[in-house]
Amino acid sequence: MAVSIRIANLVKSFGNLRAVDSVSLAIEPGELFFLLGPSGCGKTTLLRCVAGFHQPEAGAIRIGDREVTHLPPHRRDTGMVFQSYALWPHLTVAENVAFGLEMRKVRRPEIRRRVAEALARVHMADRAASRPNQLSGGQQQRVALARALVIEPQCLLLDEPLSNLDAKLRLEMRVEIRRICKQAGLTAIYVTHDQKEALSVADRLAVLRDGRVEQVGAPSEVYRRPANRFVAGFIGEGNFVHGRVAGAAGGLVRLETPLGVLAAAANGQAPAAGAAVAACIRPEAVRFDEPPAGAPNVLAGRLVRTVYQGEVAQHELALAAGGATAEWKAFELNPHAAADPAGRDVRVWIAPENVILV
Repeated sequence: MAVSIRIANLVKSFGNLRAVDSVSLAIEPGELFFLLGPSGCGKTTLLRCVAGFHQPEAGAIRIGDREVTHLPPHRRDTGMVFQSYALWPHLTVAENVAFGLEMRKVRRPEIRRRVAEALARVHMADRAASRPNQLSGGQQQRVALARALVIEPQCLLLDEPLSNLDAKLRLEMRVEIRRICKQAGLTAIYVTHDQKEALSVADRLAVLRDGRVEQVGAPSEVYRRPANRFVAGFIGEGNFVHGRVAGAAGGLVRLETPLGVLAAAANGQAPAAGAAVAACIRPEAVRFDEPPAGAPNVLAGRLVRTVYQGEVAQHELALAAGGATAEWKAFELNPHAAADPAGRDVRVWIAPENVILV
Protein backbone atom coordinates (compact mmCIF):
# COMPACT_ATOMS: atom_id res chain seq x y z
CA MET A 1 0.00 0.00 0.00
CA ALA A 2 1.39 3.40 -1.01
CA VAL A 3 2.35 5.78 1.78
CA SER A 4 2.86 9.51 2.09
CA ILE A 5 6.22 11.11 2.89
CA ARG A 6 6.33 14.27 5.00
CA ILE A 7 9.49 16.34 5.41
CA ALA A 8 9.24 19.22 7.90
CA ASN A 9 11.81 22.01 8.37
CA LEU A 10 14.73 19.68 7.61
CA VAL A 11 18.27 21.00 8.12
CA LYS A 12 21.51 19.24 7.20
CA SER A 13 24.91 20.94 7.34
CA PHE A 14 28.45 19.97 6.46
CA GLY A 15 30.71 22.31 8.41
CA ASN A 16 29.59 25.85 7.58
CA LEU A 17 27.62 24.72 4.52
CA ARG A 18 23.87 24.25 4.90
CA ALA A 19 23.24 21.64 2.23
CA VAL A 20 19.56 21.35 3.22
CA ASP A 21 18.13 24.58 4.63
CA SER A 22 14.73 24.28 6.35
CA VAL A 23 13.11 22.18 3.62
CA SER A 24 9.46 21.11 3.98
CA LEU A 25 7.72 18.85 1.44
CA ALA A 26 4.51 16.79 1.38
CA ILE A 27 4.62 13.82 -1.02
CA GLU A 28 1.33 12.03 -1.58
CA PRO A 29 0.79 8.23 -1.59
CA GLY A 30 1.69 6.71 -4.95
CA GLU A 31 3.24 9.94 -6.22
CA LEU A 32 6.36 9.99 -8.40
CA PHE A 33 8.04 13.09 -6.97
CA PHE A 34 11.22 14.62 -8.42
CA LEU A 35 13.92 16.67 -6.71
CA LEU A 36 15.48 18.82 -9.41
CA GLY A 37 18.24 21.40 -9.39
CA PRO A 38 21.82 22.21 -10.38
CA SER A 39 24.85 20.47 -8.91
CA GLY A 40 25.32 21.38 -5.24
CA CYS A 41 21.69 22.42 -4.67
CA GLY A 42 21.15 19.80 -1.93
CA LYS A 43 18.86 17.35 -3.73
CA THR A 44 21.01 14.23 -3.15
CA THR A 45 21.68 15.22 0.46
CA LEU A 46 17.93 15.55 1.02
CA LEU A 47 17.32 12.12 -0.52
CA ARG A 48 20.03 10.56 1.64
CA CYS A 49 18.42 12.10 4.72
CA VAL A 50 15.15 10.38 3.78
CA ALA A 51 17.05 7.11 3.23
CA GLY A 52 18.81 7.41 6.60
CA PHE A 53 22.37 7.76 5.28
CA HIS A 54 22.61 11.32 6.65
CA GLN A 55 21.32 12.45 10.04
CA PRO A 56 19.76 15.96 9.98
CA GLU A 57 20.46 18.54 12.67
CA ALA A 58 16.83 19.66 12.79
CA GLY A 59 13.44 18.81 11.38
CA ALA A 60 11.45 15.62 10.95
CA ILE A 61 10.79 12.93 8.34
CA ARG A 62 7.64 10.80 8.35
CA ILE A 63 7.00 7.82 6.08
CA GLY A 64 3.37 6.84 6.36
CA ASP A 65 2.37 7.02 10.01
CA ARG A 66 5.92 6.52 11.34
CA GLU A 67 8.51 9.16 12.19
CA VAL A 68 11.80 7.82 10.83
CA THR A 69 14.07 10.85 11.32
CA HIS A 70 16.59 9.01 13.50
CA LEU A 71 16.00 5.41 12.45
CA PRO A 72 18.85 3.54 10.70
CA PRO A 73 18.37 2.88 6.94
CA HIS A 74 17.41 -0.80 7.31
CA ARG A 75 14.49 0.09 9.60
CA ARG A 76 12.90 2.68 7.29
CA ASP A 77 11.39 0.21 4.81
CA THR A 78 12.71 2.07 1.75
CA GLY A 79 14.28 0.75 -1.44
CA MET A 80 17.27 2.67 -2.80
CA VAL A 81 18.46 2.76 -6.42
CA PHE A 82 21.95 4.24 -6.74
CA GLN A 83 23.54 6.06 -9.65
CA SER A 84 26.31 3.44 -9.84
CA TYR A 85 23.89 0.43 -9.77
CA ALA A 86 26.09 -1.11 -6.97
CA LEU A 87 25.68 -4.69 -8.20
CA TRP A 88 27.88 -7.48 -6.86
CA PRO A 89 30.02 -8.57 -9.86
CA HIS A 90 30.56 -12.14 -8.56
CA LEU A 91 26.83 -12.83 -8.11
CA THR A 92 24.27 -13.65 -10.77
CA VAL A 93 21.35 -11.37 -11.50
CA ALA A 94 19.05 -13.52 -9.38
CA GLU A 95 21.56 -13.62 -6.51
CA ASN A 96 21.96 -9.84 -6.61
CA VAL A 97 18.21 -9.37 -6.43
CA ALA A 98 17.91 -11.95 -3.62
CA PHE A 99 20.62 -10.36 -1.46
CA GLY A 100 18.33 -8.04 0.52
CA LEU A 101 15.88 -10.85 1.23
CA GLU A 102 18.67 -13.12 2.47
CA MET A 103 19.83 -10.40 4.87
CA ARG A 104 16.25 -10.28 6.19
CA LYS A 105 16.26 -14.08 6.77
CA VAL A 106 13.37 -14.70 4.37
CA ARG A 107 12.70 -18.38 3.69
CA ARG A 108 14.23 -19.84 0.53
CA PRO A 109 10.95 -20.68 -1.31
CA GLU A 110 9.68 -17.16 -0.63
CA ILE A 111 12.96 -15.68 -1.93
CA ARG A 112 12.67 -17.64 -5.17
CA ARG A 113 9.08 -16.50 -5.69
CA ARG A 114 9.75 -12.82 -4.98
CA VAL A 115 12.94 -12.72 -7.07
CA ALA A 116 11.09 -14.24 -10.03
CA GLU A 117 8.28 -11.69 -9.66
CA ALA A 118 10.70 -8.75 -9.36
CA LEU A 119 12.69 -9.81 -12.44
CA ALA A 120 9.49 -10.32 -14.43
CA ARG A 121 8.35 -6.82 -13.45
CA VAL A 122 11.51 -5.26 -14.93
CA HIS A 123 11.51 -7.63 -17.95
CA MET A 124 14.74 -9.40 -16.91
CA ALA A 125 13.47 -12.90 -16.06
CA ASP A 126 15.40 -14.44 -18.96
CA ARG A 127 18.72 -13.07 -17.63
CA ALA A 128 18.46 -14.43 -14.08
CA ALA A 129 21.61 -16.56 -14.45
CA SER A 130 23.74 -13.83 -16.06
CA ARG A 131 26.51 -11.86 -14.34
CA PRO A 132 26.38 -8.04 -14.24
CA ASN A 133 29.35 -7.75 -16.65
CA GLN A 134 27.29 -9.62 -19.26
CA LEU A 135 24.56 -6.98 -19.21
CA SER A 136 24.16 -3.61 -20.90
CA GLY A 137 23.87 -0.46 -18.81
CA GLY A 138 20.10 -0.42 -19.21
CA GLN A 139 19.85 -4.06 -18.13
CA GLN A 140 22.01 -3.42 -15.07
CA GLN A 141 19.72 -0.52 -14.16
CA ARG A 142 16.71 -2.84 -14.38
CA VAL A 143 18.43 -5.30 -12.05
CA ALA A 144 19.13 -2.50 -9.57
CA LEU A 145 15.43 -1.60 -9.70
CA ALA A 146 14.41 -5.23 -9.16
CA ARG A 147 16.71 -5.46 -6.14
CA ALA A 148 15.04 -2.39 -4.63
CA LEU A 149 11.52 -3.65 -5.42
CA VAL A 150 11.96 -7.23 -4.19
CA ILE A 151 12.05 -6.23 -0.53
CA GLU A 152 8.57 -4.72 -1.05
CA PRO A 153 9.46 -1.30 0.37
CA GLN A 154 6.95 1.33 1.37
CA CYS A 155 8.69 3.82 -0.91
CA LEU A 156 11.39 3.91 -3.57
CA LEU A 157 14.33 6.37 -3.57
CA LEU A 158 16.24 6.92 -6.83
CA ASP A 159 19.50 8.90 -7.01
CA GLU A 160 20.12 9.98 -10.63
CA PRO A 161 19.59 6.39 -11.82
CA LEU A 162 19.92 7.14 -15.54
CA SER A 163 22.97 9.41 -15.60
CA ASN A 164 25.35 6.62 -16.69
CA LEU A 165 23.24 5.59 -19.70
CA ASP A 166 23.46 6.85 -23.26
CA ALA A 167 20.76 9.17 -24.62
CA LYS A 168 18.63 6.48 -26.28
CA LEU A 169 18.65 4.22 -23.21
CA ARG A 170 17.78 7.15 -20.95
CA LEU A 171 14.65 7.80 -23.00
CA GLU A 172 13.64 4.14 -22.83
CA MET A 173 14.30 3.83 -19.10
CA ARG A 174 12.31 6.97 -18.25
CA VAL A 175 9.20 5.22 -19.53
CA GLU A 176 10.13 1.96 -17.80
CA ILE A 177 10.76 3.53 -14.39
CA ARG A 178 7.41 5.30 -14.45
CA ARG A 179 5.66 2.11 -15.56
CA ILE A 180 7.34 0.05 -12.83
CA CYS A 181 6.59 2.56 -10.05
CA LYS A 182 2.95 2.91 -11.06
CA GLN A 183 2.50 -0.83 -11.53
CA ALA A 184 3.96 -1.48 -8.08
CA GLY A 185 1.88 1.32 -6.53
CA LEU A 186 4.96 2.87 -4.92
CA THR A 187 5.59 6.35 -3.62
CA ALA A 188 8.91 7.40 -5.14
CA ILE A 189 11.39 10.25 -4.72
CA TYR A 190 13.65 10.68 -7.75
CA VAL A 191 16.73 12.93 -7.85
CA THR A 192 17.94 14.34 -11.16
CA HIS A 193 19.53 17.41 -12.72
CA ASP A 194 17.95 16.59 -16.11
CA GLN A 195 15.00 18.91 -16.73
CA LYS A 196 13.58 16.84 -19.60
CA GLU A 197 13.66 13.72 -17.43
CA ALA A 198 11.74 15.47 -14.67
CA LEU A 199 9.19 17.09 -17.00
CA SER A 200 8.44 13.83 -18.81
CA VAL A 201 8.24 11.45 -15.82
CA ALA A 202 7.24 13.32 -12.66
CA ASP A 203 3.76 13.69 -11.18
CA ARG A 204 5.12 16.71 -9.30
CA LEU A 205 8.58 18.17 -8.80
CA ALA A 206 10.48 20.49 -6.50
CA VAL A 207 13.16 22.83 -7.84
CA LEU A 208 15.99 23.38 -5.34
CA ARG A 209 18.71 26.03 -5.13
CA ASP A 210 21.34 26.40 -2.40
CA GLY A 211 19.52 23.94 -0.15
CA ARG A 212 16.13 25.67 -0.39
CA VAL A 213 12.96 24.87 -2.31
CA GLU A 214 12.23 27.48 -4.99
CA GLN A 215 8.98 25.98 -6.32
CA VAL A 216 6.84 22.85 -6.07
CA GLY A 217 4.25 21.89 -8.66
CA ALA A 218 3.20 19.74 -11.57
CA PRO A 219 5.67 19.80 -14.49
CA SER A 220 3.38 21.91 -16.70
CA GLU A 221 2.74 24.39 -13.88
CA VAL A 222 6.44 24.88 -13.11
CA TYR A 223 7.28 25.21 -16.80
CA ARG A 224 4.42 27.52 -17.76
CA ARG A 225 4.26 29.56 -14.53
CA PRO A 226 7.71 29.60 -12.91
CA ALA A 227 7.88 31.25 -9.50
CA ASN A 228 10.96 33.34 -10.29
CA ARG A 229 13.70 33.94 -12.84
CA PHE A 230 15.88 31.14 -11.48
CA VAL A 231 13.16 28.55 -12.03
CA ALA A 232 12.28 30.00 -15.44
CA GLY A 233 15.92 29.79 -16.54
CA PHE A 234 16.59 26.36 -15.07
CA ILE A 235 13.46 24.59 -16.33
CA GLY A 236 13.83 24.80 -20.09
CA GLU A 237 15.28 27.75 -21.97
CA GLY A 238 14.10 31.32 -22.02
CA ASN A 239 14.66 34.74 -23.56
CA PHE A 240 14.49 37.38 -20.83
CA VAL A 241 13.45 41.01 -21.23
CA HIS A 242 13.41 43.48 -18.34
CA GLY A 243 10.88 46.27 -18.19
CA ARG A 244 8.27 48.15 -16.22
CA VAL A 245 4.53 47.72 -16.04
CA ALA A 246 2.80 50.47 -18.01
CA GLY A 247 -0.72 49.33 -17.17
CA ALA A 248 -3.24 46.52 -17.39
CA ALA A 249 -6.55 46.20 -19.23
CA GLY A 250 -8.62 43.51 -20.89
CA GLY A 251 -6.70 40.71 -19.23
CA LEU A 252 -3.36 41.96 -20.61
CA VAL A 253 -0.41 43.61 -18.88
CA ARG A 254 1.55 46.14 -20.95
CA LEU A 255 5.29 46.22 -20.36
CA GLU A 256 7.65 48.99 -21.44
CA THR A 257 10.88 47.27 -22.47
CA PRO A 258 13.99 48.22 -24.47
CA LEU A 259 12.42 46.31 -27.40
CA GLY A 260 9.21 48.33 -27.20
CA VAL A 261 5.87 47.59 -25.56
CA LEU A 262 5.14 43.91 -24.93
CA ALA A 263 1.77 42.51 -23.90
CA ALA A 264 1.50 39.60 -21.45
CA ALA A 265 -1.53 37.70 -20.23
CA ALA A 266 -2.33 38.80 -16.69
CA ASN A 267 -3.47 35.34 -15.50
CA GLY A 268 -5.33 37.05 -12.69
CA GLN A 269 -2.15 38.51 -11.15
CA ALA A 270 -1.45 41.86 -12.80
CA PRO A 271 1.54 43.64 -11.18
CA ALA A 272 1.09 47.25 -10.09
CA ALA A 273 1.79 50.01 -12.60
CA GLY A 274 5.44 51.05 -12.48
CA ALA A 275 6.61 47.71 -11.05
CA ALA A 276 9.89 46.37 -12.41
CA VAL A 277 9.42 42.90 -13.89
CA ALA A 278 11.15 40.45 -16.19
CA ALA A 279 9.39 38.68 -19.02
CA CYS A 280 10.41 35.17 -20.08
CA ILE A 281 9.66 34.05 -23.63
CA ARG A 282 10.34 30.38 -24.35
CA PRO A 283 12.14 29.74 -27.67
CA GLU A 284 9.28 27.56 -28.91
CA ALA A 285 6.84 30.47 -28.34
CA VAL A 286 8.63 32.66 -30.92
CA ARG A 287 6.59 32.33 -34.12
CA PHE A 288 7.67 32.97 -37.71
CA ASP A 289 4.25 32.79 -39.39
CA GLU A 290 2.18 35.86 -40.27
CA PRO A 291 0.70 37.40 -37.09
CA PRO A 292 -3.03 38.16 -36.89
CA ALA A 293 -4.03 41.70 -37.81
CA GLY A 294 -3.32 44.06 -34.93
CA ALA A 295 -1.46 41.40 -32.93
CA PRO A 296 0.88 42.70 -30.20
CA ASN A 297 4.47 41.56 -29.66
CA VAL A 298 5.61 41.76 -33.30
CA LEU A 299 9.40 42.16 -33.43
CA ALA A 300 11.87 42.63 -36.28
CA GLY A 301 15.48 41.59 -36.55
CA ARG A 302 17.84 39.36 -38.47
CA LEU A 303 18.82 35.71 -38.42
CA VAL A 304 22.29 35.16 -36.99
CA ARG A 305 22.61 31.37 -37.12
CA THR A 306 20.55 28.21 -37.56
CA VAL A 307 21.21 24.69 -36.28
CA TYR A 308 19.09 22.14 -38.17
CA GLN A 309 18.10 19.08 -36.11
CA GLY A 310 15.52 17.40 -38.31
CA GLU A 311 12.27 17.83 -36.42
CA VAL A 312 13.30 21.27 -35.16
CA ALA A 313 15.55 24.14 -36.23
CA GLN A 314 17.24 26.18 -33.51
CA HIS A 315 17.63 29.79 -34.58
CA GLU A 316 19.65 32.60 -33.04
CA LEU A 317 18.08 35.98 -33.71
CA ALA A 318 19.31 39.55 -33.26
CA LEU A 319 16.24 41.66 -32.55
CA ALA A 320 16.34 45.45 -32.72
CA ALA A 321 13.93 48.21 -31.71
CA GLY A 322 14.34 51.81 -30.58
CA GLY A 323 18.12 51.59 -30.67
CA ALA A 324 18.19 48.49 -28.48
CA THR A 325 19.26 45.01 -29.58
CA ALA A 326 18.76 41.60 -28.00
CA GLU A 327 19.91 38.10 -28.87
CA TRP A 328 17.14 35.54 -28.70
CA LYS A 329 16.74 31.82 -29.30
CA ALA A 330 13.81 30.56 -31.34
CA PHE A 331 12.75 26.99 -32.13
CA GLU A 332 10.98 26.22 -35.38
CA LEU A 333 9.09 22.93 -35.47
CA ASN A 334 9.14 20.88 -38.70
CA PRO A 335 11.42 23.28 -40.62
CA HIS A 336 11.32 22.88 -44.40
CA ALA A 337 14.90 23.99 -45.08
CA ALA A 338 18.05 22.32 -43.76
CA ALA A 339 19.72 25.72 -43.49
CA ASP A 340 18.51 29.31 -43.40
CA PRO A 341 20.76 32.03 -44.81
CA ALA A 342 22.40 33.95 -41.98
CA GLY A 343 21.84 37.67 -42.12
CA ARG A 344 18.36 37.62 -43.63
CA ASP A 345 15.70 39.88 -42.15
CA VAL A 346 13.03 38.22 -40.04
CA ARG A 347 9.81 39.25 -38.35
CA VAL A 348 8.55 37.22 -35.40
CA TRP A 349 5.68 37.48 -32.94
CA ILE A 350 4.73 36.09 -29.55
CA ALA A 351 1.20 35.47 -28.32
CA PRO A 352 0.55 37.34 -25.03
CA GLU A 353 -0.25 34.09 -23.18
CA ASN A 354 3.32 32.97 -23.92
CA VAL A 355 4.93 36.03 -22.33
CA ILE A 356 5.63 34.80 -18.78
CA LEU A 357 6.06 37.41 -16.05
CA VAL A 358 8.63 36.49 -13.39
